[in-house]
Amino acid sequence: MKLAIKLCIVCILVVFVASCKSVDAVKVTETSDLVLAFGSCNMQYKNNELWKEIIKHQPEMWIWGGDIIYSDTDKKDKMQRDYNVQKTQADYSKLVNATNVVGTWDDHDYGLNDGGEEFHFKKVSQQLFLDFMDIPKNDPRREREGVYSSEIIEKEGGTIKILILDTRYFRTALTKSDDKDKRFQPNKYGEGTILGAQQWGWLANELNDSEADFNIIVSSIQVLSGAHGFETWGNFPHEVDKLKTLITTSKAKNVLLLSGDRHISEFSKTTFEGLNYPLIDFTSSGLTHAYSGFKGEINEFRVGKVVAELSFGLLKFNFKTGAVLMEMRGKGNKLQQQLLQYY
Repeated sequence: MKLAIKLCIVCILVVFVASCKSVDAVKVTETSDLVLAFGSCNMQYKNNELWKEIIKHQPEMWIWGGDIIYSDTDKKDKMQRDYNVQKTQADYSKLVNATNVVGTWDDHDYGLNDGGEEFHFKKVSQQLFLDFMDIPKNDPRREREGVYSSEIIEKEGGTIKILILDTRYFRTALTKSDDKDKRFQPNKYGEGTILGAQQWGWLANELNDSEADFNIIVSSIQVLSGAHGFETWGNFPHEVDKLKTLITTSKAKNVLLLSGDRHISEFSKTTFEGLNYPLIDFTSSGLTHAYSGFKGEINEFRVGKVVAELSFGLLKFNFKTGAVLMEMRGKGNKLQQQLLQYY
């Protein structure tokens, strides 16, 4: 009898906690100070059903997480045509007219699958990317190597700084995996780089000087999930450690990671010494096509489940409470999964 009573109490507590989280999420949604939307993996010739749903949320900004188009070419005319197809897509054009659009590239809009510093076409593809993003001719990115940049959103009550990385232009060689079921394995510790010295210096300055209430780092590839054998920061374990060290020593407030690339969406979360809040990597990937055959993979940092459907990401900020509600949404604005974090 006592055991039965204890079990009932536990069940009631679980339901109560779940209910409280749900109520909190509703409160954040109703009182959010601003909404950001992001996503990746967008095949320009496929029917895209999500732009209309994204627009409904009236985001302050849309953030491209990479693979804006699938071009995979070193032919300028072809890449230009591919970008034009996306740019003139009716619903995407409505989004561009409704909000600010920023972002980065990944391998398929860079022009080379799994490509890095070795790609001979990267100077040309950089200019085509910047043209698509309507970057002015006098912008520093027109003369500088790499498409990394920062944006600041200031609202009454708080500020958000968005640090957009380039994980292609400077990335050195990957190590092919000895495991036939995986494409890559981690390099020897200390060998190679994702960002390159110049971009690392820029990122350090941006974080060290930041006075923003939230600092969002956008990476086209996943940062925390590193065991799946595809592209990931985990292939450069020393770079992961370097990023963690920079986040802690910079004292930048409330750092949050956004990523793409995988054709799945998931939340990853970790804690480490020197950081008094969890570091979350919110992966949103699959605007036009998803990894529908996904059967599972190891991710020790995963929170919740993997969403292997068409998906886009939302972040809803409440400056007063320090809350960020992260949502994955799909066709028909279906809520697929959410994570509420207080900072």
